[in-house]
Amino acid sequence: MTPAQTTTGTDLFPSVSRGPEVPKVPEGLEDTGLSQDAVIQLILKTLHVQGAKTGHGIAQSVRLPFQLVDDLLLSLQQRQLVEVTGTQGHGRGAYNYNLLTAGRDMARDALEASRYVGPAPVPLEHFRFWIKEQSIRRYRVGREQIRDGFGDLVLAEETLEQLGPAINSARSLFIHGHPGNGKTAIAERISKLIGGAVFLPYAVDIDGETMIVYDPVYHERVQEDGGEDGQSAFVRSVPKFDQRFVMIKRPTVMVGGELTMEQLDLQYDHYSKFYQAPFQLKATGGVLIVDDFGRQRMRPAELLNRWIVPLEKEVDYLGLHTGVKFPVPFDTLLIFATNLKPHDLVDEAFLRRIHYKLRVASPTREQYEQIFKDVCTERGIPFTPYAVSHIYEAYYDKMDIWPRGCHPRDILHHVEAVWAYEGSPPTMSAEYLDRACRAYFLVIKEDELAQYSMEGTR
Repeated sequence: MTPAQTTTGTDLFPSVSRGPEVPKVPEGLEDTGLSQDAVIQLILKTLHVQGAKTGHGIAQSVRLPFQLVDDLLLSLQQRQLVEVTGTQGHGRGAYNYNLLTAGRDMARDALEASRYVGPAPVPLEHFRFWIKEQSIRRYRVGREQIRDGFGDLVLAEETLEQLGPAINSARSLFIHGHPGNGKTAIAERISKLIGGAVFLPYAVDIDGETMIVYDPVYHERVQEDGGEDGQSAFVRSVPKFDQRFVMIKRPTVMVGGELTMEQLDLQYDHYSKFYQAPFQLKATGGVLIVDDFGRQRMRPAELLNRWIVPLEKEVDYLGLHTGVKFPVPFDTLLIFATNLKPHDLVDEAFLRRIHYKLRVASPTREQYEQIFKDVCTERGIPFTPYAVSHIYEAYYDKMDIWPRGCHPRDILHHVEAVWAYEGSPPTMSAEYLDRACRAYFLVIKEDELAQYSMEGTR
């Protein structure tokens, strides 16, 4: 099966054997999967928006080999749509090209249909092929990798043993527990542990419509041969891969309470007339973290309803503004993190569709002391067991406060702030610990409680 082939029948993403490790550089127009008119319009729009450019400059803008672009430039010259206005060196690649009146008119018409200017899009079937080739479901992690990857976090043995299979499943993981115990930290660490690189297209063509996939907010480019961002391939005679793709680290996309249902579908800009891919597609080949699950602007059941089919079938369906629906791969490890009670969010049927559940409990006294010690080491603070004993006796035990995994970090930050204010040497005295804890735990004295009561009756 080649990237240019389309699939038919009900199996949208059939099993494929391992093909080439990188997207092959297109040798001709047919290899791009695009029509001649589509590439010509992109060249004309590029010259209209960016001004006169050399042949190599045009090829770099549209991310296609110069030989392919040059054939089209010759045709445009013959049709009196572009002209050569000078040269910056030897060969046609150094010629300066600019639009003639007829070319400018054609470019304006093309911009009316879509204002997209940039790398030539990759056809949808090419995109689906390469996502399948690089699927996160091919990734495997062993026990030693888990221990190395989470070595700086103080986690129970049971938690570590659950994480490995959950990551290898590359499907869905529900992390729950009280706030401050490291749920988000675990989710972020999973994404870093997976690592590796994937090829992602800048843009995808869907029946003449353009969808932007690459997003520098979420996608970190992998440098190529010392180049700043992979674009250095254009200064060499033969690029190593199809430059319509960008090599990135496996992505991590995190969304929280701001997530809306509309953001899970294509975002159409009526002015530019092209689409932005939704979050789950930008997370393709990587990890999508839904933090603070249950606090979104829709009911949890609505959000899970939206993803029932993708989770089970590994296929998502997106819709163009024309009403046309089309399938895309759902190839991401989906992680939900919440501090709300799971059964208060959704019913058992929904929870069943989330393959792995992981409860992150509050630390034991032994784990708490280890976390405290680790934070002290990290910050260069002398550790003393007295500090932990005092916090437990004066606050956790006496005031019925539950210890959380984040407390040592936060309390020590408060202590450091007191030291800085006082100009004191770093000593872990009861005075400094009390000043930090009273501020952090919002400790209210009895006389203050009485004052609150009096004020409330006025």
